Amino acid sequence: MLTKQETGYPLLDNVHRIIADRTCSVLSLDIFDTVLWRRVPRPTDTFALLASRLRDAGLSPPWVTDATLRRMRIAAERDARSSRDALGTEVSLFDIWRAMPDGVFGAAPLERLVEAEVGLERELTVVDLDVAEVVQAARKQDVPVVLVSDTYFTEEQLARLLDRPELGPMEGVRIFRSNQHGTDKASGLWEIVLRDLGRSPEQIVHIGDHEIADHEVPARLGVRTVHYRRLDEPYLEVLEREKEPVEALGDHAPGLDERDGDFGLTSLRAKAVHAGVPFSTSALDVAYRYGAGVLGPVLTGFAEWAAWKAHEAGTRRLWCSMREGELLSRLINEAARARGWDVEAKPVWLSRFVTSLAGLDPYDTDAVHAFIRTGYRLTVRQALAVLGLQPGDVPGLAAELDTVIDNGDIADRVARALTETPHLCNRLAVTVTAVRERLIRSLRDAGALDGAAEGGPAGGELTLVDLGWGGTIQRLLARALHIARIDVRVSGLYLATDDRAERVYMAGLRAEGYLAQAGHPAHVAGTVTRSPEIVEQCVNALCGSLVGFTEDGAPVLAETSDSPSQNAERRTVQDGILAFQHTWNRYVEASGGAWPDLARPRAARERLARILVAALESPTPDEAAVFGNWTHEDNFGSSEVTTLLPADLEPAVPYLSPGDLDDLGMRDSFWPGLIAASDTGLGAMTRAIAAGAIDREAFDPAGEPFETRLRYRTSDDRWHEPVRRRVRINHNGLSFARLAFEHHDTVDISLAIPGRPAIVRVDWIEARVTAGGRHREHVLRWDKPEDFVGLHYADCRYLGGNLMEFDTFYAAVWLPLARRAGVPAVSSGQVTVAFAMLPQSMTGMAPRMPVDRRAERSARAARLTERLREEYRSAGVKGVAAGAGRVARRKIGDTR
Repeated sequence: MLTKQETGYPLLDNVHRIIADRTCSVLSLDIFDTVLWRRVPRPTDTFALLASRLRDAGLSPPWVTDATLRRMRIAAERDARSSRDALGTEVSLFDIWRAMPDGVFGAAPLERLVEAEVGLERELTVVDLDVAEVVQAARKQDVPVVLVSDTYFTEEQLARLLDRPELGPMEGVRIFRSNQHGTDKASGLWEIVLRDLGRSPEQIVHIGDHEIADHEVPARLGVRTVHYRRLDEPYLEVLEREKEPVEALGDHAPGLDERDGDFGLTSLRAKAVHAGVPFSTSALDVAYRYGAGVLGPVLTGFAEWAAWKAHEAGTRRLWCSMREGELLSRLINEAARARGWDVEAKPVWLSRFVTSLAGLDPYDTDAVHAFIRTGYRLTVRQALAVLGLQPGDVPGLAAELDTVIDNGDIADRVARALTETPHLCNRLAVTVTAVRERLIRSLRDAGALDGAAEGGPAGGELTLVDLGWGGTIQRLLARALHIARIDVRVSGLYLATDDRAERVYMAGLRAEGYLAQAGHPAHVAGTVTRSPEIVEQCVNALCGSLVGFTEDGAPVLAETSDSPSQNAERRTVQDGILAFQHTWNRYVEASGGAWPDLARPRAARERLARILVAALESPTPDEAAVFGNWTHEDNFGSSEVTTLLPADLEPAVPYLSPGDLDDLGMRDSFWPGLIAASDTGLGAMTRAIAAGAIDREAFDPAGEPFETRLRYRTSDDRWHEPVRRRVRINHNGLSFARLAFEHHDTVDISLAIPGRPAIVRVDWIEARVTAGGRHREHVLRWDKPEDFVGLHYADCRYLGGNLMEFDTFYAAVWLPLARRAGVPAVSSGQVTVAFAMLPQSMTGMAPRMPVDRRAERSARAARLTERLREEYRSAGVKGVAAGAGRVARRKIGDTR
């Protein structure tokens, strides 16, 4: 017995060696899902496609839908097998169609109905090219080939299905059919095969897909077997998250194309997944499977679509922006070659950062403001460097060089400082012009502007190919070329675009999306653009992002912080992507032009969108473990690096509900699905929601919604409008809130944690603040009784330990952020609260919790001590005396 096929292990190599060594005397093959496979997920899906053909031919009434005929055909086969009594359960296709109810198909002859099914099987079945190579190898070595199959097809029908050029002549091939011998492979057919062949079992090598019939039973008889497994457990898990029915007799499969079924994607994904070499770590195996089974099909379809679009438009050259361009251009060129289209794709160096700078209006304060706010946690010094300025060039900003541009006030001050004098505007104009000219030189050197004439007639079209989302690079490049008076139309072909692409369309530019365009379909566009990082990381070349060009147009790249393990995993994902396309293109080329494409059929795009959306919404625990450690760089002049699964959210996972994941911003988590996958309960809920089994609102508390509210006080003693987050109670009975604010002069914040009367156990509060303009982020934490004792409680009470009682919806606890950070003010912050709550009556008539008097005295003493310290710091001994006087007057009722 040969070893079973394991994930990524090309087992057929063993069979080739056995044949070459002539150490077997017979090659035995199963037929279906081995020699032939169907372009549908399951064999029974063929019956659904048969329905439309019968209706079109007038052989079936309109009320027999695809799902109806599939169910009838399954039932007819079951009834035919069960009605044979002593004759056994093996039947022919004629027996099955005789079991159909009378009158449904009118006067259609039985032979015509059977012929319709056989004809459809001929259309949908495909020769497995790897098995065909084994057959050809056996013939070269004069090793006889036999076929052993559990089937209801007659010998003539099988001959028609097997009459393929890839297999060569089949006249001399013996076929052992279950319906011919009245028994299947698991119940006695193998004994008949061995007897008729007159060979010892050890002389036979059998390849088949069925665990029992093709592997266990013949192996017990001594036959050497190869379990040519099609679907393994990890792949079945992926199909299930895509809502693809996997049970042979289960629900009707959605989204099949009437002519081409699933386009062969289910089987080809499985073949690509199993085509990899054994990997040294499980992480590399997960990465390869993600490339071969998820991104490979999606990007193969995208590349084929982009090449087809260019072919139809007569565009011979496509330009793929780096860093995605290295892989995308290769995929497009392979797609065009396989289809015979005269289209070539080339990578070109472009980035959002460079095109933003090249198209910047240096005299427009608002434009400069928007540009410097695009970077994440950019300091003033870094912003000046990005704009080609030295600190001394802008004296007005000398005291704020290390201030983080984290709020509108500092961004406005920087923008005004850079544009307030003609001299600085001219300096900016020199920088912008130099960047634009170097960009244009790079494009000319690459050939992207061939035929364009400055100031002359229309120079043609430059078609970009990119993953997409908002089409920003296309729009800004068009603006830079317009400023330079280069009359070239910039078009874009994208995997998906969202509603941000509106600006591209309103600029009169063509931008088309493969899976989604202009935010439609909304669910596809929303999911892909909410968690784009994993797709971008897997497609990008292993280099830093483009930050500029040298004078001669050579790209200048930023440093990259990717670890060796992350780079190895990314390369392995790309190997999987290329492996799938190679597998796909083998069948395109072998078909002589008859293989279906993924560019035009709506069903193909919808199937591929479902694959990608499901992977982003419901990553497996193994995928979460691998990709959660990948880092992301801001790539806009900043040095900030974060992981796809942020470390600061890991302790919050037990407190999260599905609705909380939706509330997280892009900077909170680039991929909320990874967070869900790291917790069994949360993952199960998000999968159920993604599958449409339950509404997201079902996991929210019943009744009126309540909100955690954050207000912040500035040094002018003014409280600002609240930031709000919905309060939820999750499956662990816990709650979570994350709120952010920005104002250059923030002193304190107040937190109305439950947003209603409630007793609250606060497990921890964490505030990450930028204080005093410093680049280093301060992390302030309240998680111990001594942290809560000295806080100010408004319409709420400290009960001791980490318990608080909130009496009204606006009751709040105050956090002195600036004082805790040791600075006069903070300019921005992110506050996270992890808590549990026991809601109380909204009437206020519920009995109050007893107060820990000792804790109350401690809290009062702590507040008094802190107030004295603050008064002493602000006004010395006089301040303390004035405070004491105010207390004394209040005691005697003097309110002066």
